[in-house]
Amino acid sequence: MPTWTADVPGVVVLPGGTAVRGHGRRHGAPTGPAADITVHLLTRRPEGSRTSDLWVDWPDFRAPRSTQDAVQTLRDVLERSATERVLLQCHGGVGRTGTAIAALALLDGLDEDPVRWVRSAYHPRAVETVFQRRWLRKVR
Repeated sequence: MPTWTADVPGVVVLPGGTAVRGHGRRHGAPTGPAADITVHLLTRRPEGSRTSDLWVDWPDFRAPRSTQDAVQTLRDVLERSATERVLLQCHGGVGRTGTAIAALALLDGLDEDPVRWVRSAYHPRAVETVFQRRWLRKVR
């Protein structure tokens, strides 16, 4: 299966070389190639989502309700990103999505500050709250 190319908006190349895409649901459907799997970072699974999609119970401006479930989902996504197009999305595409991308980078071997890294690689306001910043410390 194909993976993302760097010219697609929202695509971030992780430290190990695989790519994932971040997007905000409020911006409508993402342009370009379709994702093979979407990870919904929301308080409930969206209506009409595909059965193959994943969902992490994650309140806006907070951390995931279950660190164990979130990290397990992100580990699965990291593995699958080598051969599949993975899209991560919350409502705005910045806080939760940016935090999840930073967590993926940590799981993929990032050895620098994950907030600084994701703000440079993805969005300048990624990881919006102290709760999200603290949660990233649990991911390592």
